[in-house]
Amino acid sequence: MAGAYKTPGVYIVEKNAFPNSVVEVATAVPAFIGYTQIADNKGSSLHNKPWRITSLAEFKQYFGGAPKDLFEFAPVADAKDASDFKNSAGAGYTLKRKGGKADTLRYFLYRSMQLFFQNGGSPCYIVSVGGYADGDADIKKAELLTGIDLLLKEQEPTIVVIPDAMALSVDEAIAVQQASLKHCGYQMKNRFAILDIHDGFNDRATNDPVLAFRNDLGTSFLNYAAAYYPWLNTSIVENADVGFESFADRTKLKELLVGELGPIEQAPKDLVDILNQVGDANRDATLKTYLSDDELHKILFSVSQTYANILLAMKRKLNLLPPAAALAGVYTLVDNARGVWKAPANVSLSAVISPAVNITHDEQEDLNVTTAGKSVNAIRSFIGEGTLVWGARTLDGNSLDWRYINVRRTMIMIEESLRLATKAYVFEPNVSGTWVTIKGMANNFLNSVWKRGGLAGATPEDAFSVSVGLGETMTPEDILEGILRVTILVAISRPAEFIEITFQQQMQKS
Repeated sequence: MAGAYKTPGVYIVEKNAFPNSVVEVATAVPAFIGYTQIADNKGSSLHNKPWRITSLAEFKQYFGGAPKDLFEFAPVADAKDASDFKNSAGAGYTLKRKGGKADTLRYFLYRSMQLFFQNGGSPCYIVSVGGYADGDADIKKAELLTGIDLLLKEQEPTIVVIPDAMALSVDEAIAVQQASLKHCGYQMKNRFAILDIHDGFNDRATNDPVLAFRNDLGTSFLNYAAAYYPWLNTSIVENADVGFESFADRTKLKELLVGELGPIEQAPKDLVDILNQVGDANRDATLKTYLSDDELHKILFSVSQTYANILLAMKRKLNLLPPAAALAGVYTLVDNARGVWKAPANVSLSAVISPAVNITHDEQEDLNVTTAGKSVNAIRSFIGEGTLVWGARTLDGNSLDWRYINVRRTMIMIEESLRLATKAYVFEPNVSGTWVTIKGMANNFLNSVWKRGGLAGATPEDAFSVSVGLGETMTPEDILEGILRVTILVAISRPAEFIEITFQQQMQKS
């Protein structure tokens, strides 16, 4: 060093005493892929562009509101269900979502976002792959797959959720889910997929949706995802969200109202005029000769129980939602409150009335533990406790390494945090000074994780170890080839999934 000095004098040299610190990466930043009303940022299109938001208000600002959900009536042979109704001739009709399946929505993303923020959601990414125009646009597998690929260039998202995949056929939905597994476990390796069960509102006794899901999903990258069953009866859609404008088929609505009110020729003239407006296909609500949709709704709601029951059935169908978005909110809430190492289970769900299917203790056995290993987490209702998430397993349920969601997600957090911190030492001399610095940096970070309960062990030595150096993790050939190897062992805490309390009688002692 002295040879570098040319002028006599006193020179100050500072040396860093401590290694760089490791910044813990965010663990709960979901990316939602689906269809929105608009995709606009002050005139700039957000179509097929991942966009970060922090609230439902921002979602509405950039992506608009709810889809226009229209309902029609389809004939049924025997009107038994709560959403079935009869006209004056005794003919039965079932309420059906126009353009969609009888029991579900066509576009899930908007109401899934409501459910996400209700359950603790915070910053997330939205990938709008298309828009809906009066509920008639198609949901396409190819567009959802494009949305997954768009996330390849985004570093922050850690969770992938695709609610609109549930509007596809079962084969296409599985293809989208397989693509999300490949994205998380093969291409990125730093994010986790939350999957819904297609037609998960059905009971397993007939057309078992869980069995179909397990048979079709495959076996690749299962430890990077979790699935939940059943769907949820929510309170997201309110009474004000449905009304006269929700009917696509008003002729059959008139039939049902006449069937309740009796022969139309015996009804009061004012009521006859109203019923005629209900069934008038050419009615123009903008003309003064007609009542507005809002006026018709208020009158019919006050005089007809059938009309009120139909609206209730509409609301019930709109409130039937897949659970993945709610679980993304739970992951965020638990991560922020306790840490990513806490299993996201035994947590109550907000804005949820009940699971679509009640699951008993015995029925959950096959969900949780199977020979194929594809564990599906149950959502169950408990008296006095509400609706709880009652499972914490990945789809790789037979793996001792990656059986639990919190283990996989904690490892992702540790790996990504250390990877980003160690980038600062790429092209540094591969000598003992660099090795000591990296080892100290990793030790400090893992010690902080251990102190917060993320690693198991009574002492830091029991919880983790970091090895690096020639003769320890590297050979002379590694150094010649420019390779610096670091080996880290961690004991990640696992959830107490089964608690056993043993009771035994003893002899009286006094």
